[in-house]
Amino acid sequence: MMLKIGVPSKGRLMEKTFDWFNARGIAMRQTGAEREYSGAVEGIDGVELVLLSAGEIPRELAAGRIHLGVTGSDLVRDKLADWQTQVAELAHLGFGHADLIIAVPACWIDVDTLDDLDAAAAAFRAAHGFRLRIATKYHRLVREFLTAQGVADYQLVDSQGATEGTVKNGTAEAIADITSSGETLRANHLKILSDALVHSSQAVLFASRRAEWGEAAGTLAQLVQKLDVAEPEFTRS
Repeated sequence: MMLKIGVPSKGRLMEKTFDWFNARGIAMRQTGAEREYSGAVEGIDGVELVLLSAGEIPRELAAGRIHLGVTGSDLVRDKLADWQTQVAELAHLGFGHADLIIAVPACWIDVDTLDDLDAAAAAFRAAHGFRLRIATKYHRLVREFLTAQGVADYQLVDSQGATEGTVKNGTAEAIADITSSGETLRANHLKILSDALVHSSQAVLFASRRAEWGEAAGTLAQLVQKLDVAEPEFTRS
């Protein structure tokens, strides 16, 4: 049985992932044309490279169709309910850093904290007859965070495009989105609430608790030794 490892299929996440493994003696490379999504692994036997979008990797890990996967910690936490029962973190890879934050219009001079947002949301509903809209791709993470912080009178609206533009376009009053520098937020006249860091994300190597390990567990034991990371207990026979 081959050990299947899912890696982002394009862009800097793929390049940085290849660099991380290569620095530890495991050479990964894309084979064929760019859109063929096939790859090769050298430096260890019994490992198959599966190139997927970063957003698909949590689902494939949870379904047990891949044994290992590299993706953002934000994606795993948002897409998988009770994620720790489905996957385990093997290593934080030190790249792909971004913060999931909540931002409001910069002109809201009296709204700087989550308490301020809660008060503004209540006033908004009283004035307009519907709840303040927060545009996001990260429904589970944002809902859990706001519930824990006691913020009410809001509704999450789905945004799969340029989330920062939803306020300007009038489809939301606030946003919750990933940012690394904050430049796009400022360009769209938005400001980050001072206490609204929902999650600080980076690329992580995950192991599936749902995969059929079998012979792949032996390959994993060799792989984690090369990578200098701890072997998860659930893969041991």
